[in-house]
Amino acid sequence: MELSADLVLFLAADAPSIIVSLWKVPDDATQLLMVEFYSQLAATSNKAEALRKAMLTTLEKFPEAKNWAAFTLTGEAI
Repeated sequence: MELSADLVLFLAADAPSIIVSLWKVPDDATQLLMVEFYSQLAATSNKAEALRKAMLTTLEKFPEAKNWAAFTLTGEAI
């Protein structure tokens, strides 16, 4: 796997964690996933769990994996 320059810059800047997409995802699915992620994050301090729940919610509306499976958390989960 090749790391993008942006990812390296965030990690070098001591960002505790970032969410990245492994491929281009349609805007409407990305918007739903990110809104749901931040909603879940407000309820829990566990970023990995918030992302998992956001992906499951996105899966309900956009069942094709190309719409939700691209996102991954890099760095600290909590």
